[in-house]
Amino acid sequence: MSRRRAASAAALGAAALLLAGCSSSGDGDDKAAGAGITQQPKETGPFWVNPDGNAAQQVASLADAGKKDQAEEIRKIAQQPTGEWISPENPEEQARGFTEAADEAGRTALLVLYNIPHRDCGQYSEGGAADGDAYRSFVDGVAKGIGDRAATVVLEPDAVLHLVDGCTPQEFHEERYDLLKGAVAKLGALKNTKVYLDAGNAGWGHPDQIFDPLKRAGVDQADGFAVNVSNFYTTEDSIAYGKQLSAKVGGKPFVIDTSRNGNGPYTEGAPDERWCNPPGRALGETPTTKTADPLVDAYLWVKRPGESDGECKGGPKAGEWYPEYALKLAQG
Repeated sequence: MSRRRAASAAALGAAALLLAGCSSSGDGDDKAAGAGITQQPKETGPFWVNPDGNAAQQVASLADAGKKDQAEEIRKIAQQPTGEWISPENPEEQARGFTEAADEAGRTALLVLYNIPHRDCGQYSEGGAADGDAYRSFVDGVAKGIGDRAATVVLEPDAVLHLVDGCTPQEFHEERYDLLKGAVAKLGALKNTKVYLDAGNAGWGHPDQIFDPLKRAGVDQADGFAVNVSNFYTTEDSIAYGKQLSAKVGGKPFVIDTSRNGNGPYTEGAPDERWCNPPGRALGETPTTKTADPLVDAYLWVKRPGESDGECKGGPKAGEWYPEYALKLAQG
């Protein structure tokens, strides 16, 4: 079974903040300024922490309200590098803003591209580029924005998986393979950019079902693939799945989304919505390149903990900040 993604509704706004240079301003418009968010040690992981993200804003708001204990819980999220989901509006400016901010901090920006046409099969995160040309223009903008600065890109969560599970209509398959292969080539040609093509998770099916589609989508030219994006499968299970898949795609390395997998997957309620804002989940291993297996390039927080999966279990729209859920994740 596939898992729907929640694109970050805050991506454009966050990029605008960066472009305005508000992280260093002292005015009252910067709600996160009082959160005191700093970068993680470089030896732990090279990825950039956004000091102006939603979690940082919640830390500041809770501290202002005198809720110091809750503020420190949310700081567990705010203090870690998380993926910046590039929205379709002004992708070049967003990519430039994030990578410039990361470069100034001596870190690598973690970017997520989630704009493939016919995205998410009409579910909570439906949408995407209007057509193939619009998608190519989107990727071109991201590439121009990144330039020679350091970036790690997770490419199109679910895009290959939905070709395999029957979710995406057959008439769109060839175009999608072409678009993904083109995106891998375009971004991979950048001087300091690594590209990881999304490859599902440990619970959806078997690597035998996806390795050939991944090859058709250009994984051979990518730096590797990504597993467990926006999902909850344990790191141990994700490593096992990734290693099986790696053996079928030329020994490619992979990255694991550990943002919310601390307690593993939810096993109650309706099976087709266990992925959506499940209760009782917890943060997983913090982002790092020091992993449990040489094939695993990094543990990443691709999904931004605290953002909703969709309008289920009382949550707001996909990608919107869900403060109550963020606190429960942090408390574990």
